[in-house]
Amino acid sequence: MLKLEATHILLGQTVTTKAEAIALLADKLTEAGLVAADYVDGMLAREAQQATYLGSGIAIPHGTTDTRHLVNRTGVMVAQFPHGIAWDEGQIAYIAIGIAAKSDEHLAILRQLTHVLGDEQAAAQLQGATDAETIIHILTGATAAKAVQYLTLADFPAEDRDQLLLGAAARAKSAGWGDAAMVSILLASEPAYLGEGIWLARAQAAQSGWVLATPSHALSSGERPVSALLLLCAADGGYLPQLENLAKLADADQLATLVGSDGLAMLQAGPASGLAETFTILNPHGLHARPGAMLVKVAKEYEADIRVANLDGSGEAVSAKSLMKVIGLGVKCGHRLAFRAEGADAEAALKGIGVAIAAGLGEGTH
Repeated sequence: MLKLEATHILLGQTVTTKAEAIALLADKLTEAGLVAADYVDGMLAREAQQATYLGSGIAIPHGTTDTRHLVNRTGVMVAQFPHGIAWDEGQIAYIAIGIAAKSDEHLAILRQLTHVLGDEQAAAQLQGATDAETIIHILTGATAAKAVQYLTLADFPAEDRDQLLLGAAARAKSAGWGDAAMVSILLASEPAYLGEGIWLARAQAAQSGWVLATPSHALSSGERPVSALLLLCAADGGYLPQLENLAKLADADQLATLVGSDGLAMLQAGPASGLAETFTILNPHGLHARPGAMLVKVAKEYEADIRVANLDGSGEAVSAKSLMKVIGLGVKCGHRLAFRAEGADAEAALKGIGVAIAAGLGEGTH
């Protein structure tokens, strides 16, 4: 969880240029002991390589990988510019978040921030906030609705369907979605058979989420196969889109796709359409702002609708044309990204994305 204090929030700032805004944030990061004085040079160098504007009036200036040795400890400073700053051509920033990160910690910071700041309403609230506590509450997600979460339990050594359900329930409990009472209720319930070896169990919980559990070897329950079990934890109605996708997958005879490595992506996207490819990210520091922006730039060159999911992350499928969504996937070196493109130039889009990833997304290959 991002730790913010009132001393990290700079309200009502009036600098007029992007360089002045970055210098202001760098000075505050230095005063807080988070970075050495020269870190500002890295922040300006990063901006010269790729503008750090995310959209929705928000920018996230930070240093380059070459200046990480100047970071004493990970942290952020947040500056509010109510009148706006021209960050890049046609882009006005009202909130700038200066980030200091010693290693890949910045990906976790970016993931949390972009998840909150992707909300247009939250961005407007940040612009008009008149006190530090309001900004802290918005940035830390204290005022945001809880998003549906996703977990996997792959190759679980269950001897029967009930043990697979127990493993899924324990996984949800360990994530804080529910308590021992939830587990007991689940174990006393009877999962529903959806077809194609897929079973569904459901329980009320403190957090809405899905656990996709697969056994380490072939199982059956009665005369029906057990290829995977989906556990739905329901706290509100946020799970309904995925439930609708399950019905669509059943109608399209594609439930079996849930057993594959991109099962969670299928749960979120529904029946497969268009073309799909999976690529491995080679960048040593993952998809931070610069390579993330390059990936989005390539995706935007095509008319096709392009979705991407991090198979080594949450499995959530998002638009490959949104920088905030792409960075929010928390992609690290070696993670596999599953792309699905639909449209007249879908094949060309996937080929172009593959070439760009193989070339290092603007950072070269290593």
